[in-house]
This record gives sequence, structure tokens and C-alpha cells, in this order.
Amino acid sequence: MKQLAIIGASYLQAPLIQKAKELGCETHVFAWAADDVGEKIADHFYPISIVEKEQILQKCREIGIDGICTIASDLAAVTVNYVAEQMGLPGNGMRCCEKSTNKHKMREAFRAAGDPSPRSVLVGPNTDLSALEGMQYPLIVKPTDRSGSRGITEVRRPAGLPAAIARAREQSFERMALVEEFVQGQEYSVECISFQGAHHLLQITLKYTTGAPMYIETGHMQPAPLTADMQENVRQVVFHALDTLEIKNGASHSELKIDAAGQIRLIEIGGRMGGDCIGSHLVPWTTGLDYVGMVVQIALGQAPDLQRRAEFYPACGVRFVFGPRDLELREALRGVPGLALLEESPVDPMDHIVTDSSTRFGYYIFAAQDPARICEWMEK
Repeated sequence: MKQLAIIGASYLQAPLIQKAKELGCETHVFAWAADDVGEKIADHFYPISIVEKEQILQKCREIGIDGICTIASDLAAVTVNYVAEQMGLPGNGMRCCEKSTNKHKMREAFRAAGDPSPRSVLVGPNTDLSALEGMQYPLIVKPTDRSGSRGITEVRRPAGLPAAIARAREQSFERMALVEEFVQGQEYSVECISFQGAHHLLQITLKYTTGAPMYIETGHMQPAPLTADMQENVRQVVFHALDTLEIKNGASHSELKIDAAGQIRLIEIGGRMGGDCIGSHLVPWTTGLDYVGMVVQIALGQAPDLQRRAEFYPACGVRFVFGPRDLELREALRGVPGLALLEESPVDPMDHIVTDSSTRFGYYIFAAQDPARICEWMEK
């Protein structure tokens, strides 16, 4: 039996743990003890924080793992790549990891390789803000090393910069912020799988957000309504950028915008599967492909199975719960002809303000034969 290490035990990792067990692996899950679902369903659970790379490496050597992986977590991906590199297991290495988890390093790599991305400036505690002179407002201020919309603010005038930078630096692990010019256009994300440097585009997602100032995701739809020519343009841009970041093995989640003229600009790329139910739920439901299974296979050094193994829907959407109105729409959806409710999460108490993706109250996923119906419902 193959021994597979999985970094993280939250609900985000539950599909990965379950899939690994279905594929005959013995699962070894590492995370801070917090009574999460992964602690209960893993074959073996180790209460070690996901950032403790050396402790996890030592335990993985004792176990004699055959592979290591995670999904939907940039922080966990650092430990995955470190252990894989140290033990000679499939992964992307720490040089790739630095570029794919630090937004400033990513921008530097894109700039050097000619990948289309916005102008940006790194800001720390001693940065003279005169370095931002000449940048075109509005600006986006974000932590260099976080995900899930944490610490992101749109700034429309210079007076708002200090507070936005302070917020971003407070959320950053390294206490650094990235200030970049705002990119116009509709936002999309792209899910790919790579094996030994060969990339495969699985699905493109249309993204819905709250808009300014925090751009928290309100939902996602697959497949994105793009022409075949635009899909090919996206594929070429993303594959070139994956090579720039040296992402060679496993899942990747690319975020980009396309403006009215058809110009593509990269926002960021993570060397892991997209969260928000994108990779674990929407991709298999709209393609019939076992995306999570591919992550397990590649972690074990096996080529990913790219055959469609299940029936799939012409279109699916996930909508997140921000308040009572979203629950009203969920209940109304149950009786709408042509729409099918596929899954719904428990709803957390609505006792706080939603400030990022992690503070939303729940989600529900639905499907339709007509993609236009998904768009219609997402925009309500």
C-alpha cells in the first residue's frame, strides 16, 4: 500500500484525503490540531503545524512516504515542495515554490520572461512611497504571500494608500505589501494539471466578486463563456507562465483578466488546485475528469488519468453565502425548472461581517443544461 502524506486537515483537504483512500493509499495527514474533518477521516493524523517543515520532513522519513501533496493552500504547498525536494519525490522544488507563493517574486519572474502582468512595486516598513509616483490609479494593494482575498484593497486616490498598505502588511506573513496597477476586464481562473513539464488545461472558470474595494469572490461558473479562439489564447499565455514559474508537476490555478479588446493580463498563479470548490467540485462536474485523483497520481510519480470517467453537466456554478438574501435565492432555486441543486454546505452563524473568503457563511453548487441559466442565477 502506498503511503501518502497530505498537508492540511481542513474541509479543503477532505476531498483529497477521501480520494487518496479510494485509490488505495494509506493517508498521513499533518496539521495543527483543531478538530477539523481531516483529523477524523485520515488513517493517521499528526498534530504538527503545516508550517513546521523540518518536523514534517522528519516524520515523513520515519514513515517512508511514497508521495506528498495538498490542494487549495499556498501555505501548505511550501511544505509539500520542501519535503518532496528533500526526499526526491515528485514536486516542483523550492525555487518554483518561491515564485508561485510570493506575489512579488512572481511579478519579477513574469516581467523577466515577458509574461503579461500589471506593473507593481514592493512596499515594506521603510519604503519611500515616492517609489509609487507615476503609477496609474486605481491601485490594488495586497499582501505578498496570502490568498483567499485576505488584505486586498482597491485604492482610488493617494490618500487611501497608507491605510491599505498597513492592512496588507498586517495580513502578510513577511509583513510586506505589493502595490500594483489595476487591470481592467473580466476575471477568470484556469485549472491545469502538469506532469514532468507537460501541461494540460482542464477548465476555465468565470469569476464573480463583490467588486471594490475588497474583491471577495461571490461565486464561480464553469465553463467560462469564451470563444474557441480566446480559449486557445488563454492556454498559450498560461502555459508560458507555468514554464516561467517552473511548475512542472501537479495542479495549478491561474487567475487572469481579459479586457474588451481581448488582451489577457495575468493576476497570479498558484502551484496548487484552486479553492472555493473550483478544483474539487466544479471541474469534475463540468468535465467528467477526476482532478483530485490526478493530484494523487502525480504525487506518487504516476501519469495523470486524463480520460473522462463520469457523466458531467454542461454548466455548473457555486454561490457563496454572504447573508440571508443568498439563502433566499438558494431556497428559490430548488423549484426552478432546468436547475439542479447538487450540494450545499452547512451555514455558519451570521454573526460577523464578511471580510475575505474564509469568513463567508457557506456555499451551494448547482447545475443546468443551459449555461445561460447559470449566468442568470449568479447575477441575481
